[in-house]
Amino acid sequence: MPSKNAGGGASTKRKRGNQNATYGNALPIFSFPEPAKASWLSSFSYFKSSKPVISNPKCVGILDVASRSVWVVNARDMMILWQRGFFGKGSLSRSEPSWLTRRLNEVKDSAKGYTAEDMTAKRRAERKQFKTDRADAIAAARSEAEAVFEATGALPPALSELAFIPSHSRPTRPTPSDTPVPKVPVTAEPSKPIASLQPFIKEIPEAPSDEPMSEPVEQMEHLQLTLQEAFFLSWALGCLRVLNPETECYLTIQDLLQRSLDTSLPFTPPELSRRPDNPFLVNYAIYHHYRSLGWVVKGGIKFCVDYLLYKKGPVFSHAEFALVVCPVYEDPTDEETSPFDLPNSKPMDWAWFSTINRVSSQVKKTLILAYVIIPSSKRLEVVLDTPECLTQYSVHEVVVRRFIPARMRD
Repeated sequence: MPSKNAGGGASTKRKRGNQNATYGNALPIFSFPEPAKASWLSSFSYFKSSKPVISNPKCVGILDVASRSVWVVNARDMMILWQRGFFGKGSLSRSEPSWLTRRLNEVKDSAKGYTAEDMTAKRRAERKQFKTDRADAIAAARSEAEAVFEATGALPPALSELAFIPSHSRPTRPTPSDTPVPKVPVTAEPSKPIASLQPFIKEIPEAPSDEPMSEPVEQMEHLQLTLQEAFFLSWALGCLRVLNPETECYLTIQDLLQRSLDTSLPFTPPELSRRPDNPFLVNYAIYHHYRSLGWVVKGGIKFCVDYLLYKKGPVFSHAEFALVVCPVYEDPTDEETSPFDLPNSKPMDWAWFSTINRVSSQVKKTLILAYVIIPSSKRLEVVLDTPECLTQYSVHEVVVRRFIPARMRD
């Protein structure tokens, strides 16, 4: 006999299969074997061989110095970079560039293809309305219980629990029982959804409308890459070309490195930013280290950390690790003469460390202190202007766990 959750399990497996088909590639470039040509030697397994074929999308981005990012405006490139490695974020979305989909849903007045932003707004509105209706029902039940108590001197058994619920507690949903419970009239009118969320909350129509749209919807969103992501795609993978909007020419790898270094101190001479403790180099060393190990690296400012590490990507599961970058100078003289105020380069404050650790444990993430050893400027005088300088950086990790005596006795 099939279980009750058989249908839900099949639906979940089908959804996971679709996600694996869409987001299965970990990087924008991937290799697949070329079919071998048929010959009389192919009948023997020893002679069966095929050369791998590299698929390179060759995406194009535009450097934006003001926002310290690279913009990808082509729809094809946006889809490839997000679905193959979750690079960047939509400029008008939480993560995946879905503004156009949301806009089309609004124009067509269809609930098909809800995006993450739509579902979040819908859940928040439903949760707020449920809490309001529940509070009104409890208030009405308490009023009726008080009226019965004044008339008879006793409370109905079904309302005795509701009558003495403190106002600061959070009542739960009533559970079904065999004892018939009298219906409690609720006189309060149901609350309306929040006005700011009203455009995103739509009732599911009986049948989707097939009428054509009056006007085509223009794409107003772009994929925004950080400088670390853009340099990794350009230098490490070679699948992104960055366009300089001033000259309308593509930047070389060395030029892109120099422009990324100059954004750390935009209003100073370039010589001051050409240092091994440049924030771009420090953060890129961390980004490249974990990307090369197969992790999906995303920004972690939401949880007071520098980066979040996903095993496969934000579509499949939540991040497992929260990463804090801690620079360490190889030469103390570089720290004394540095024009940069690198965060976490000084001894950590205990209150700050406890706060970060507590936040990470509350959201079920493991805190990692990633120490970046900054090489001495004397060793990098020659190769600092080239990407070869990144080979001199090293990364060491320290895993931190919050000790809770009440939970960890066993």
